[in-house]
Amino acid sequence: MNSNQNTKSSLTLAEPKLIDDCQLPMNPAIPATQYITNLLNDVSGKQPLIGKGKNNELYIPLGEEEFLKIVPVLSQKGFVLISLFCVQGFEGSPEFTLIYFFRRSGFTDVFAFMRHARAKTTSIATIFPSACWYEREIRDGFGVEFTDAFDKRRLFLHEAYPEGFHPLLKSFKNGKIQAVENPREAYPFKKVDGEGVYQIPVGPVHAGIIEPGHFRFSVIGEPIFNLEIRLFYKHRGIEKLAEGKTPSACVPIAEAISGDETVANTVAFCTAVEKIAGIEIPARANHLRTILLEMERIYSHMGDLSGMITDIGFPRMTTPFLILRENIFRQNELLTGSRFMKNNIDIGGIKKDISGEALSKLSLYLETFAPKFESAVADVRASSSLIDRFSTTGVLKKRLVAPLNLTGPIARASGASYDIRLDHPYGIYRAKSPERKIRATGDVLSRFEVKAAEVQDSVFLIRKLIASASDYPVTSGVAVSKIPDGYALSMVEAPRGQNLHWVYVRGGLIDRYKIRTASFCNWRAIEHAVLGNIVPDFPLINKSLNLSYAGTDL
Repeated sequence: MNSNQNTKSSLTLAEPKLIDDCQLPMNPAIPATQYITNLLNDVSGKQPLIGKGKNNELYIPLGEEEFLKIVPVLSQKGFVLISLFCVQGFEGSPEFTLIYFFRRSGFTDVFAFMRHARAKTTSIATIFPSACWYEREIRDGFGVEFTDAFDKRRLFLHEAYPEGFHPLLKSFKNGKIQAVENPREAYPFKKVDGEGVYQIPVGPVHAGIIEPGHFRFSVIGEPIFNLEIRLFYKHRGIEKLAEGKTPSACVPIAEAISGDETVANTVAFCTAVEKIAGIEIPARANHLRTILLEMERIYSHMGDLSGMITDIGFPRMTTPFLILRENIFRQNELLTGSRFMKNNIDIGGIKKDISGEALSKLSLYLETFAPKFESAVADVRASSSLIDRFSTTGVLKKRLVAPLNLTGPIARASGASYDIRLDHPYGIYRAKSPERKIRATGDVLSRFEVKAAEVQDSVFLIRKLIASASDYPVTSGVAVSKIPDGYALSMVEAPRGQNLHWVYVRGGLIDRYKIRTASFCNWRAIEHAVLGNIVPDFPLINKSLNLSYAGTDL
């Protein structure tokens, strides 16, 4: 247990505010297109060819020499690598195309650098550490080798998969494969040697009813000296499953990515398709989508808040949060017929309207929810024992946020300000956005604070949206049976952070569907947050991050 060094923590929930018709902080001197043009011109001496994507992405094809020159400059200029994936046969190319998505503070646009690759290419993970898992993922899926990578181990293809098996190649057709019964080599975990160092393997099968994940602790005495995680025990092949299907047929696939991010992922997928097709959804559908997104945020955060308290043995304080969370699930069911709000979002809007009466009842319930929630948080504040366990436990340093592309509440609890609703606004967030909720210390207490504050903001925003919701219709009325060819990236601020969906339609069918949830990046945070803590604090730290196995094991 960590001793409490700051018991006067500010768990007070400030009165929420909305930023109406928000003006985003932009680079006042130069637009994104001109900025990246000037930068590339300075580096390579060439005028770049920049294409504007369907959702305002900037696509920049680069030759190998230009790409290798620009990568270190992007790091120096504060760019953050937010995604990297491979597309085979992109826009008729006979080779592989690697697409590197970057963001930079001050711009709502994102920058996509496109690099052609053959069976072997070079790694950028020493410059952008977040590239490590992406490169291992591409190696498994497509067989592209990053020859100078510092980590060449398998990622989602465990030892039972045969050698030479790369399921995202176009030549592979979905079907049964012959598993390797007795793999020749075990997964090579990193070895930490030294006097008094011993290992504690935890998982992948756990005592609770949770998804599988392996945690390999290296411990000296009681403090954790090193942690290595291994996931992907339930890899489902979602991206391959989407290939060759119509966009409409992929809506249920998006819903199934991670059960507690049903709305966020479905909105992200549908938004990408809508951008490709040029579909504008009605104002009421925009309002309803946002209401459901924020309801999802509330129940997700409520589960985290109660879980943190449960993991240190305070059941009395846990109960109010669990009761309120259960009531939110019941409200979800009254609104949509599903506790997790499934089968409601569709391309072009909403499948079925939510009546004004149901929305009014939700608003009335949230009016009673708010004081009960504030009372439950006040009880937490009053417990010095609880604050002592939360404070200084599981510190995640701000300097790790950009290199690992950590997002969501865990990043904002470490002093980062990034929130897609404000920095890359979509839907109704372009007009109405919550305030940023930021804490600086990066410990469990800060994560509790941020999530509690965001619950209150979500309640306030939902009630505001209900009061201003327009009348019918809830769908665009545009036929979605035939989506034109094209590609687009969409991003949403899911409860855990930045979820990205890139959709490529060719011949009216999905040619490539790349999904990256916040958990894929945020899982790396736990390897750092536990250092110096003792093993019994691991469940608390883990719950304060609340990362999704399913959302990572695609």
